[in-house]
Amino acid sequence: MLAKDIGIDLGTANVLIHVKGKGIVLNEPSVVAIDKNTNRVLAVGEEARRMVGRTPSNIIAIRPLKDGVIADFEITESMLKHFINKLNVKGFLSKPRILICCPTNITSVEQKAIREAAEKSGGKTIYLEEEPKVAAIGAGMDIFQPSGNMVVDIGGGTTDVAVLSMGDIVTAASIKMAGDRFDAEILQYIKQKYKLLIGERTAEEIKVKIGTVFPKARNEELDIRGRDMVSGLPRTVTVYSEEVEEALRESVSVIVQASKSVLERTPPELSADIIDRGVILTGGGALLHGMDQLLAEELKVPVLIAENPMGCVAVGTGIMLDNIDKLSRRNIV
Repeated sequence: MLAKDIGIDLGTANVLIHVKGKGIVLNEPSVVAIDKNTNRVLAVGEEARRMVGRTPSNIIAIRPLKDGVIADFEITESMLKHFINKLNVKGFLSKPRILICCPTNITSVEQKAIREAAEKSGGKTIYLEEEPKVAAIGAGMDIFQPSGNMVVDIGGGTTDVAVLSMGDIVTAASIKMAGDRFDAEILQYIKQKYKLLIGERTAEEIKVKIGTVFPKARNEELDIRGRDMVSGLPRTVTVYSEEVEEALRESVSVIVQASKSVLERTPPELSADIIDRGVILTGGGALLHGMDQLLAEELKVPVLIAENPMGCVAVGTGIMLDNIDKLSRRNIV
């Protein structure tokens, strides 16, 4: 039995794995639970995510990736090893070829860390590709033609904005402002306004269920529970959509500015193509209510959400795996 080629979207919030010929076979949170005393890995993925903020002092739930890059090398390696073993993609005597996506502006040291982690977790040849490029392919864009395509990929740790043409990136920006930062802003807002302490999971729930970034686009409410900072006792408050818009206003404006700066640096011929084709939104952040409306209003171009924004990068890795032999030699270890 030969090893199967696999594509990995190594995200700050989720890891998605695409196996050649099978499609996306794994979508789990990038969380690892560890026993501090023995350094033993207790749980990985969804099982570990359920433990976040709910563990005794000797167990910690860690997210080994921060802002799209590896923050804890050994734990990332354990996590990848766990996922790859779970999929059973190794051959009898052969190892799988792995294609991994990374943000556009990561350093060579960070690239080396990603490669080493993938090698140690059982990969034979490691290919690295830039995330917006793979996301654009996964969203169904034909980036190999001499025409401009713009993609805004809002993930958990980073937002990548890129204009692509002839199969490569023409102008791009990568900022450390994405889903995780939105959660942190909501958490901070609730703390300041209501003097209530909530956890990351509650902040994410607020963002998903009633959040919006476009003024007056949504009018919903949600009861949330947390710990009162004054009395120290549990308390329930009601949060409204417009408050979430207020909490996220500053963070979202950074993404808008990054998109504008990429457009300003784009050659005029390609800018004209983008007006025709529009901008494609990918990544989990594309699902945040009102994000497409806000960008369309600010950039003055049509903005469309990809069909499966969360899976775009993983689907893109699958398409690239089919053409893996054509991938440029520079990506090979």
